Amino acid sequence: MYERILIPTDGSEVAENAVTHALDIASQYGAEVHTMYVIDVDAIDVSLGTEQVQRIKEGQFDEMPELQAQAQAAMDTVAERGEDLGVEVTESITAGQPHRQISRYAEDNDVDLVVMGSAGRSGVRRALLGSVAERTLRTTKIPVMVVDIHDEE
Repeated sequence: MYERILIPTDGSEVAENAVTHALDIASQYGAEVHTMYVIDVDAIDVSLGTEQVQRIKEGQFDEMPELQAQAQAAMDTVAERGEDLGVEVTESITAGQPHRQISRYAEDNDVDLVVMGSAGRSGVRRALLGSVAERTLRTTKIPVMVVDIHDEE
């Protein structure tokens, strides 16, 4: 049923909970796992300047080693946990609007399931900020499993 599972991650506790669920599913189905870190260009500090933001959008992260390190650490966690379970993990760093990049990656790589975390916001905060998980649900036809931060293993 599932051959390729995508786990978008930012290294947060919310994402870690989703990793647990996704790797469990992958190990049960013998699926390969893809993990990705999306640099949210809309959230990048405005002090960076237009030229530097454009380079980031084009995938040129060389001038931001701390950002690369953060992304790599988040994906390495997924890869290490996958390795412990005998699950192959492919890693990708990209930049853009997270929900669009997640949807695009899933479609371009024939992903069967996206597993991602949600902080479980509600009310005004959710209405104003939106949710990457919710936006991903609305922009892809691929099944998305949303794991709440409060979900127990």
